[in-house]
Amino acid sequence: MANVVRKAFLHNIRTLYKQSRIIVASNHPHFLPTTRNYSKKNEEAEGQAKPHCNVGTIGHIDHGKTTLTAAITKVLSEYGKAKYVQFDEIDRAELERKRGITINTCHVGYETDNRHYAHTDCPGHIDYIKNMINGTSQMDGAILVVAASEGTMPQTREHVLLAKQIGIQKLVVFLNKIDLVDDELAELVELEVRELLEEYGYDSENTPVVKGSALKALKGEKSGHDSILKLMEAVDKYIDIPFRDLSKPFILPVEHVFSARGRGTVAVGTLRDGIIKKGQQAQILGEGVTHKTAVSDIEVFKKSVTECQAGDNVGVLMRGIKNGIVTRGMFLCEPNAFSQHDAFEAKIYVLTRAEGGRTKPITDKYMQLLYTNYFTVQSCILVPEESKMIMPGEVVNINMLVRKSMVFEVGTRFTIRELQRTTVTGVVTKLLPRTDIEIIGFNKQNLKTSYVIESGNQVVRSRRLARKSKN
Repeated sequence: MANVVRKAFLHNIRTLYKQSRIIVASNHPHFLPTTRNYSKKNEEAEGQAKPHCNVGTIGHIDHGKTTLTAAITKVLSEYGKAKYVQFDEIDRAELERKRGITINTCHVGYETDNRHYAHTDCPGHIDYIKNMINGTSQMDGAILVVAASEGTMPQTREHVLLAKQIGIQKLVVFLNKIDLVDDELAELVELEVRELLEEYGYDSENTPVVKGSALKALKGEKSGHDSILKLMEAVDKYIDIPFRDLSKPFILPVEHVFSARGRGTVAVGTLRDGIIKKGQQAQILGEGVTHKTAVSDIEVFKKSVTECQAGDNVGVLMRGIKNGIVTRGMFLCEPNAFSQHDAFEAKIYVLTRAEGGRTKPITDKYMQLLYTNYFTVQSCILVPEESKMIMPGEVVNINMLVRKSMVFEVGTRFTIRELQRTTVTGVVTKLLPRTDIEIIGFNKQNLKTSYVIESGNQVVRSRRLARKSKN
């Protein structure tokens, strides 16, 4: 019964998502497959640019996502289609190198005979799941990396769930470390992966599964080299070229921010909708604040361009914006085209214990971190009076509050996590006016209890206990 309810919920989410954002109408002049608006000399001579697609690697920690990313660039660099990006350049942060894991998402660019790709290497460590959510939100398709020596693991399952939740429709599977197992075990792992994909609504029968060794590819061995070429052929054929509405107002979710010495502040992210042009007026929204600015310059993979369109991973130099004003999770967008909200109606599904979710029901004023494709914010669920509680496996319409006003739209998807596990998935169905509701521990200070303190990527609970006098 729970599986039937979950599938019905996912169907409703997909319907809302398509209505609100993705309209595939290739015959309409404003719905065009994404292509690079800058070209290499040979492409200029041919009079056309290759279609552009955003992909990336997802999967459990230490299954070889970053190694595969480096291997793809190495193999394609031999054909003049990429710049080789070494493993250490991808895991470039000192903390990442020390712990041997990927914390922040990393972008590299390469191409095949058919397409340009922007590739996102996503972290697999559970502590940094919000960075993974932000990375996958930019993808049109993903490469699910599974170590044949271990099979599906906790973050494998969670990454597949999150990929489906944020709208990634197609995955290509790479069974890595295939040299460490025999054929029989490899077949069992492939069957296990296909069952997982089927469970979360993917077309498991037609999903390509490529077996290989990313490490051997990095070492230049033929078997590894050939598996990378086979993988990219599968990605070319199976992952669809996205259609984007270029007539919509432009909006850029900010993933990274840095200061360009002597020039100003640069916002980096993947343009979600529309076209952004150099010199255009813009607006910064997020966390309840608004700032006016203008686009001073645009860069795509270190190339200055005059304009970019939806799907491009860009850096935008913002005029008159001081360092510290813009943070990750904010939006650079067309003026007066988007709004911020701190209350909305939503349809949610509470994951069961079998799905890695809750064992107990959700009660009124349930407070946890809410993760969207682009930002994280503290949230509070208001359970309907007639329900009193929401049981695992149930689909319910509820009202939600968030601590800071953020850019929400009808169709915005989100997940809620508790104690390092995903417990709720949902979609915004109606935007509500700004709320004056005060809830102690959420948006009203309690002298005795401070419920949520954000510390880096962790959420810790602390209680201010009054010390009793011995007197």
